[in-house]
Amino acid sequence: MRAAVELDQDHPGVADPVYRARRAAIAAASAGHRVGEPIPFIEYTDIEHEVWRTVSSQLAPKHETYACREYREAADRLALPRDQVPQLADVTRRLGELTGFAVSPVPGLVPTRTFYGSLARRTFLSTQYVRHPSVPLYTPEPDIVHEIIGHANFLASRRMADLYEEAGRASLRAETDAALDFFSRVFWFTIEFGVLCEGGELRTYGSGILSSFGELDHFREAQIRPWNLPAMGTQSYDITAYQPVLFAARSFEHAVDELHAFFSTYDDDTRARLLAA
Repeated sequence: MRAAVELDQDHPGVADPVYRARRAAIAAASAGHRVGEPIPFIEYTDIEHEVWRTVSSQLAPKHETYACREYREAADRLALPRDQVPQLADVTRRLGELTGFAVSPVPGLVPTRTFYGSLARRTFLSTQYVRHPSVPLYTPEPDIVHEIIGHANFLASRRMADLYEEAGRASLRAETDAALDFFSRVFWFTIEFGVLCEGGELRTYGSGILSSFGELDHFREAQIRPWNLPAMGTQSYDITAYQPVLFAARSFEHAVDELHAFFSTYDDDTRARLLAA
């Protein structure tokens, strides 16, 4: 899931040579990094810092309204800066203190098994580039805003950090592509786009929603279905559009308990049993 710097034709920066060159430079700095080595320092530009400030200021009030309590408390503990793009070295140092998780830079998309497998070692693979400044509240691909605001904030929660590790272990037991695909869809509709009931309201614990201004405005308009792992594992989705179908847990505790049970035992046989039930 996260290495070539190839932009789709509908990417906001595809026709911007300055942005493309910047992306290539940041990718080159991240390429070849190995876990445990010093993380390359990126000298972010004023424009990139401004994108971060814009997104942070716009997302903060929405998180108060739509994010689940566990996420808000974890974000307070991590205490990301709102005025500048954080350095991954600083983020990983703080996460190490809180939950023993690390962040390791990658230049772009890497193979699915590589991305998920790293979680089993309590390591989250993160890009370091910033989305195109023309649309600071939108990105068609994971960037440092999504990775850090969406995922790293939640990795400051011990319960979520343990769940990410368990998910990584589950992916390693998925031997066939079909089993990995089923796992990936469950991950998508929970860790990335999960919703739950809290305080009588529909809130979110999904990093894909938490890091997206648009998704936060639209997720309550989706078709909300009850928790159902076989349905999640076979539900199709489009990463370029607001999610029209979401699955709700009864509470954060319900989501965590169900996912721990699923991830801790998942393998190819589990998929077969769930689909046959």
